[in-house]
Amino acid sequence: MNVLIADDDVVSRRLLQVSLGQAGYQVETAANGAEALRALQESDRHRLAVLDWMMPEMDGVEVCRAVRKLAREPYIYIILLTAKERQNDIVEGLEAGADDYITKPFDLHELKARLRAGNRILELQEQLVSARDELRVRATHDSLTGLWNRGAILETLKNEMARSVRESTQLSIILADIDYFKRVNDTHGHQAGDAVLREVARRMQASVRVYDSVGRYGGEEFLIVSPGCGLSEAVNQAERLRRSVAAEEISVPGGQRLAATMSFGVATITPELKEHGDLLRAADEALYIAKKNGRNRVEISSKIPV
Repeated sequence: MNVLIADDDVVSRRLLQVSLGQAGYQVETAANGAEALRALQESDRHRLAVLDWMMPEMDGVEVCRAVRKLAREPYIYIILLTAKERQNDIVEGLEAGADDYITKPFDLHELKARLRAGNRILELQEQLVSARDELRVRATHDSLTGLWNRGAILETLKNEMARSVRESTQLSIILADIDYFKRVNDTHGHQAGDAVLREVARRMQASVRVYDSVGRYGGEEFLIVSPGCGLSEAVNQAERLRRSVAAEEISVPGGQRLAATMSFGVATITPELKEHGDLLRAADEALYIAKKNGRNRVEISSKIPV
């Protein structure tokens, strides 16, 4: 674990550096508060910090306040070294954002014990952050394909449409549906169907632009939101997606390989299509036309002038 020592006293700073280094810590030092703050701001490698209260340029309490104001992750566990023993002073340090304090002169064994306690708290905090992030992913992503789920992709569409109208920029969407998917499930089983869904999702995600969003709209249907993309670009993109999906057969459980194709409906924002529901209906109409005309093709909504 990396620890930052900030103390303007050279002897004290060197003593801490050697002692904590022998205890297995990677120690870096700062000679004043401003130097300590720069080190904590510029890198996330410092998870533990031991700050002397009284330092030139910025004292330890000021550094604490500045660090907490940043509200950065990962969390930095801060211990204040202080000669102050009045209760009001200790409260001030803790309220400024210090996690612990040790009064001078201090015992090195006590400091090492406090640092071990800080380490345990940081490990617990990491577990909480990991659990939070996992819950966030579960709430916004489809568990089978890893794409945005229906709620998240619709929220993306609403946000992008609002931005498009506000900034007068282009926006297109593509509705895509796997052809004859029910036949895959009925003939080869749901595990095969799941394998097809995962691979189709992977191919689509690999084929879109980095600033496009791909979501599982429902069942075997997918929605692609393409900001800054006009009608001709969206049609070309849908064609790339169609070719990517159809290019190779898909391996499914049991050693079989299945061919898969998709139908695509394209719609773009126009003066008449400024609501996300209207744009979705236009894309859905185009998708219906693609299926009616033989599948494995790209169609444009009749509501959009060409």
